[in-house]
Amino acid sequence: MSRSTFAQRLAVSGSLPRLGATNRYPVRIGALTPLSGDEQYWGRPGLDGCRIWADWINDRGGMMVSGKRHRVEIVEFDSAQGAEQTLEAARDMIERLHVRLILTLGGDSFAPALRYLMKRRVLVATLLPSDLTPDTPFLIAPAEVHPLFNVTGVEYLARLLPPARRVALCSQRDSLGLPSLAVYRAAFDVVGWSRIRELRYDPGETDAASIVAAMMADKPDVLCWCSSTPPMMHALTEAAYRLGFDGHILACTADDYPQMIARTSPGFMERYVFQFPDFDDPKLADTAFFFRRPHAFFDAYNRRFPGKWSAVSWEYASILDLWHNAVEIADTVEPVSVLASMKHAQQMPHAFGPAIWSGRDLFGIDNALVGDWPVVAIREGRARIQEFGSVPDWLERHGDKLVRQLEDLGQLWHQRLCDPPRKARQR
Repeated sequence: MSRSTFAQRLAVSGSLPRLGATNRYPVRIGALTPLSGDEQYWGRPGLDGCRIWADWINDRGGMMVSGKRHRVEIVEFDSAQGAEQTLEAARDMIERLHVRLILTLGGDSFAPALRYLMKRRVLVATLLPSDLTPDTPFLIAPAEVHPLFNVTGVEYLARLLPPARRVALCSQRDSLGLPSLAVYRAAFDVVGWSRIRELRYDPGETDAASIVAAMMADKPDVLCWCSSTPPMMHALTEAAYRLGFDGHILACTADDYPQMIARTSPGFMERYVFQFPDFDDPKLADTAFFFRRPHAFFDAYNRRFPGKWSAVSWEYASILDLWHNAVEIADTVEPVSVLASMKHAQQMPHAFGPAIWSGRDLFGIDNALVGDWPVVAIREGRARIQEFGSVPDWLERHGDKLVRQLEDLGQLWHQRLCDPPRKARQR
């Protein structure tokens, strides 16, 4: 697959000729993702990134399909509105609006629409590869491989600290939290750390202070927030600071980390390791990326949506660029042909470099694009990449351990087909 798509070339040069003759039929892309509630922090910023991507395409004449240019339209619906409304929105997007791709966070809020969309052979891109099963052949995870990449943060921190560290974990009991807990469990076991305390809380829980106090009761060296929502990440981190925790913290994200620094201290936050960089990071400047100038996207996003940059701000735009490249090759927006174009080779560009389509052992289908992922820490008040870790290499060496942890939490694909997330076993 070509590494230089139309959107990439715009980001590099910004000088392609404007084409005024645009076909009157738009190409519509659906965003069926949480736009309210706690999960909006993983939906709304990604939708904002889509708007930048679409504007870049439309400002230069639209996207070319079968010799005609078409404007791109983003159609949105809040999947946090409820199961019935989410399913109805999916039907409307397909049957009336004829969207050609649906972007979603995935997980519980999107689940009501998934079976319908697969029956209609709709191409859907999720941020949660744990949504994948053999029954979802048109569901792909081409950008974020949450929570698999969390293993890279554990391996990085384990090299920095003395051996035999003691760690306490907490995670929400839902389709985001339980797979993340399984990944962290397996990663800690691999590096030989003792899991001395594990707390699982309801997604609506807000008493972070009690959770952290219980986690600190046995004097851990490391606290792990797994993939808690951004508001809970903030609350847990502030509680740990107030309770005098002086060890390291591991977490999936650190959205709005300047506020976290302001409410704790710069030194405290330098012991916080997570997985999502700012895109002005020097280590991204020469990386094979979903477009050639991540810094330009970062600047454009912050100009348009100041203070809103997050872990997902770039992810839906990344998916759109990979999808557009496949459309150019297939010369059609028909989902089946575009999917075949995306997967015509086992390896293709991923957000942070080359990646491979894989996932059969974990999800029953090779529809997750898995590659390297950055490990990030706060340095002098900025999120900075410390290294890139290889997720495929870790899975090759330790995938059996992850399978056991996923099974223990009821998160293997065949278990999820039988049981909803709330029935995952408790300890």
